[in-house]
Amino acid sequence: MNNRNRGKNTGDDTLFGPQKQREKLTSAVQDMYYLLSRGYAEKASAELVGNRYRLKTRQIQSVRGASASAAQIQNRKSKRLNVSDLQDKVVYLDGFNVLILLESLLSEAYIFEGLDGCFRDLSEVHGTYKRVNQTLAAIELVAKFYRYSAVQKVIWIFDKPVSNSGRIRQMILDFALENNMKWEIDLEFNPDKFLVENAEIVVSSDAWILDHCKNWFNLIQYLIDKEKLSVNLVKMLEE
Repeated sequence: MNNRNRGKNTGDDTLFGPQKQREKLTSAVQDMYYLLSRGYAEKASAELVGNRYRLKTRQIQSVRGASASAAQIQNRKSKRLNVSDLQDKVVYLDGFNVLILLESLLSEAYIFEGLDGCFRDLSEVHGTYKRVNQTLAAIELVAKFYRYSAVQKVIWIFDKPVSNSGRIRQMILDFALENNMKWEIDLEFNPDKFLVENAEIVVSSDAWILDHCKNWFNLIQYLIDKEKLSVNLVKMLEE
């Protein structure tokens, strides 16, 4: 086992810990909502908001992830399912999206709740996935969901071009076989497109997938509530 985790970056406590910074981020997200709802481009909106509030790069990244237009929020909420809707259904997981977010959460990295109710982190793959200390625990959380929800099958979809995707596929496949779970783990060259076109129910916090999928389930919210997980949470919406 290695000593890697997906915890905080140096400086994250300064950027996301103080109440003053969190209030600034909440205001920035509200401004982004206003601009996006009126048709402004996301990149231009983020630049404008970032300049106004003098945000650092990681703060802007968190604001972009948490923001959405009124139409996007309405669309996403209309397709969100409850756990009771999943019984005997096939659920597709956006593999790296789900796994890395859970690893970050378990590593006590900052997790951000957006306007659409989804949770996101600031980790990135950059073409290579590296297993961390929390990988197995993250997979075990998905296993608990599998058992609790009584879904028919879970299908993990990973990015084939990402280095080590084959290794994580084999690790999860071995775990499923050892624990007698009906899981499939597939590699796709364009997982986002595959999930939108093939999944009736998808688990992801990717904005493009949420905008174009048929239905989705908020697995992270479910696990936080069900397992009473300790989360280093930054709410990016006004209470």
